[in-house]
Amino acid sequence: MRVVSLACSNTEIVCALGRADWLVGVDDHSDHPTDVVSRLPRVGPDLGIDIERVRALRPDLVLASLTVPGHERIVEALERAKLPYLAPEPVSVADVYRDIQDIAGRLDVEARGRELVAAMRRELDATPEPARPVRVLVEWWPKPVIVPGRDSWVTQLLSAAGGENPFGDRTVKSTPIDDREAVAADPDAIVISWCGVRPEKYRPDVVLRRPAWQGLRAVREGRVHCIPEAYLGRPGPRLVDGVRALRALVHESSRASASSI
Repeated sequence: MRVVSLACSNTEIVCALGRADWLVGVDDHSDHPTDVVSRLPRVGPDLGIDIERVRALRPDLVLASLTVPGHERIVEALERAKLPYLAPEPVSVADVYRDIQDIAGRLDVEARGRELVAAMRRELDATPEPARPVRVLVEWWPKPVIVPGRDSWVTQLLSAAGGENPFGDRTVKSTPIDDREAVAADPDAIVISWCGVRPEKYRPDVVLRRPAWQGLRAVREGRVHCIPEAYLGRPGPRLVDGVRALRALVHESSRASASSI
């Protein structure tokens, strides 16, 4: 089977399922596993996919992603081109498991899909019980500040790590917040996970220097962390790396809070 992936998460799922050799093309942003994607033709950025280039690769299956805002246009173009596609749109961790199994079914590796999901469950479904959940503000974007809401798997990852999303009661996938809302939330820790930005370009000083945020507990105590968006923002196998990173910072924040009492 010839597979073209139009999203990083799908590329990583295909490889985790042991079907890297079936990939014949990927989007411009797919960067993992490096040894696989470095040898594959590129078909454009997520919102600028070259449909003719995709067609030229003669795919039996195109893996799109409706978690990317604006990707609906790409899916419509795939339909017009009569190219066979699958377009996951996960909201919860359970949706991610389902999508992995759906892709595994398309790639004729159902057993491997079940194994992968079982391995992820062992990490993501294990919820510690700290004395008090650590309130963690995850920042998707710095200006305006955008954070995940209830309808984001990140809220579940935080719970699995012993943390709490201070904006987890908002019935949205993500939402902009203003300084007043950040001050009212007063998180114990802040995570920078800027979408589409390489981790080496993350700048904790941008958060630490915000005038209105100087009273926040996380800023006062210097608990501003960086976690690659690849670990939190891609609905695939590396969410396991994300929850591990969150557990580490939740543990650190819990110890710091306990020692200050």
